[in-house]
Amino acid sequence: MFDYVLDTNVIMSMLISGKSSYKPIVMFNRFVTIDYLFNEIDEYKMTIFEKTKLERNQLIEYSNQIFSKVTVLPRYVVNDENLKKAATLTRDIDFDDVWFVALSLEYNLTLLTRDEKLFKGLRKKGFEKIMLFDQFLKSFLQ
Repeated sequence: MFDYVLDTNVIMSMLISGKSSYKPIVMFNRFVTIDYLFNEIDEYKMTIFEKTKLERNQLIEYSNQIFSKVTVLPRYVVNDENLKKAATLTRDIDFDDVWFVALSLEYNLTLLTRDEKLFKGLRKKGFEKIMLFDQFLKSFLQ
């Protein structure tokens, strides 16, 4: 069904960079994320517009291309048990990531993130289904 869960910070870095090298990555993997992502993107949309090297119309086109290949699921697909587990795991690390961890638990998928604090904190708690996006890129390009 899906291969990986994407954290907001991965998608935001794709949008900011506008690199065409991300297109094959989203074409050849089945990524899923949770609709909470849009709350975070809306909160940081000015950062995206300020940091991107793309013109506004190019950014919109690029965003359409990226999001056409990423499945965004509503929060209700996560059962309460996995949400509670995710809340316990993220409580003292970064509670904003609770939905991404919960989605990872729900589908038993690896969460891709750029957040080293989240990565290290979850690993320390025994959560193994997480990978830094740079590690993923290295393995994808090999």
